[in-house]
Amino acid sequence: MIPEHRRSQIIDLVGRHHQRSVEDLSETLKVSRETIRRDLTILEERGHLRKVHGGAINIQTASETAVAKRRTTYLDEKRRIGRYAAGLFSAGDTLMVDAGTTTAIFAQELSRLEGLKVITNSVEVATSMSLQRGVNQVFLLGGGFYGEVGETLGSITVEQISQYRADHAVLTVGAIDSQGGFMDFDVEEATVAKAIIQQSRAVTVIADHSKMGRQAMAKVCDLSTVDRLVTDRAIAGSVNEALSAARVEVLVVDE
Repeated sequence: MIPEHRRSQIIDLVGRHHQRSVEDLSETLKVSRETIRRDLTILEERGHLRKVHGGAINIQTASETAVAKRRTTYLDEKRRIGRYAAGLFSAGDTLMVDAGTTTAIFAQELSRLEGLKVITNSVEVATSMSLQRGVNQVFLLGGGFYGEVGETLGSITVEQISQYRADHAVLTVGAIDSQGGFMDFDVEEATVAKAIIQQSRAVTVIADHSKMGRQAMAKVCDLSTVDRLVTDRAIAGSVNEALSAARVEVLVVDE
C-alpha cells in the first residue's frame, strides 16, 4: 500500500471512531505496529490527529496551528497551489478573496494579471493586488481589525460583503471532511466566508493536503456548495469519495 494512501485511511479510521489503537490499525491495514507508529508521528506533525499512549485520538476541533507557523508550513505546496489557481482567472473577472496564508500567496500570483476587480477582507491580499497602481481595482472591506492575520471580521464586514456581487469566491479553509464539509477553526472567519459564498456565482477553495480529513469547529459550507478545489496531492479515502459524489472538480497541482 502506498504510504500516503495508508495514512489517509488512518485519518479516516481515527476520525470515524474518535480513537484507534496501534494494534487495531495494524490489523486493519495489514502492516506492522512500528509502521503505524511512524505514520501516527507524521500525521500528528501535520495536525491530523493526536498521538497518545497505544494509539491516536481525533484532534480537537477548536485548535489550529499558530499563524506564524502556518506561514512557513507547506510553503512550497502553497506556492504551487497559488500559482496554479491564479491561472484559472482572467481580465474582467470580479473576485472575492478571504484572508489566509494560502490566499495571501495566491494574491501574489494573481497580481501578475490585469483588469481584475478584487474584494477582500485581507490587508495582505489588498496590498499585493495594489502593487501595480491602476492595473487592478481593489476594494478592502471594513470591520473589526485583527492584526495577527491582517484581516477584518464581524458584522460590518458581513454587511459590506452584501453590497457586492462577484463572479468568483476564492477561499481557504482549515479543514475538509467527508461528513462536515468545508470548515474553519474561527467562527467569525467562517461567517465571512459564508457571506462571500452567498454573493458569488462560483466558489473555488484552495487548500493543501494537510486540510484533508480534518474537522474544525465552524462549518463554512457543504461540499456540494464548492465548484472546484485546488490542492497539491491526490485525495484518497472517504474525502475523495465524498467530493466526487458532490461533483466538486478537484484540481491537483503537478510537482
